Amino acid sequence: MHQFFVEDCQIGREYVTITGSDVRHIGKVLRMKPGETIRISSTGGQNLYCSISELTDEFVQAEILDRPAAETELPARIHLYMGIPKGDRMESVIQKGVELGVYEIIPVSMQYCVVRLDEKKAASRIKRWQAISESAAKQSKRSLIPRVSSVHTFEEAKKEAAAYDLCIVPYENANGMKQLKETLGALKKGTDIAVFIGPEGGFSEKEIESVREIAVEVSLGKRILRTDTAAITTLASMMLALEMQEDE
Repeated sequence: MHQFFVEDCQIGREYVTITGSDVRHIGKVLRMKPGETIRISSTGGQNLYCSISELTDEFVQAEILDRPAAETELPARIHLYMGIPKGDRMESVIQKGVELGVYEIIPVSMQYCVVRLDEKKAASRIKRWQAISESAAKQSKRSLIPRVSSVHTFEEAKKEAAAYDLCIVPYENANGMKQLKETLGALKKGTDIAVFIGPEGGFSEKEIESVREIAVEVSLGKRILRTDTAAITTLASMMLALEMQEDE
């Protein structure tokens, strides 16, 4: 079933009105017809099952069939502070991170980042990264589209993350898995959690010492992981821990 996102103001008592680029996608690309069922999520968190009732070049109207109570979001909000990797690894992290339930992705320019983005390049990348987030949100039936933030400096990221309930930093020199197990077991519903992932070159000594002031340092095992693997491993572990709590 195809999914689309709308603003709350586009949802009426009986119908939803879809506008913008999704209109062409529904009619010209997917070639959908009246009577077909779609899933719609709103910026306010509403989830709806609808039947297309009218297609025009300007809008698509869909009749509301059901308002399911099922929730696809994690019970905690995970903010991923990602040291900008080279190549297409950031795209992979965003796609898989959204599938795993991340709430927000914040690209961070760190000392050992190979990629350096000027203002124009950063704006272009963020636009593309946000489109990847939206596509992954639709595919994984998320109730919201995770935001890809503007590029932060390390100090900006640290200051922002310090205001959250918990901050986690996987680090290759951390000892043992005990701290990771304890940290995952202590995750709480309704909280904001920051995760810092270093770039290919890792954290500088200054960065890791600085982030230790606000973060719990954990190990992801005995092997050295690539930056994108470390991000996905951490998010997958957190998703499992949080959703197992939901089942208890």
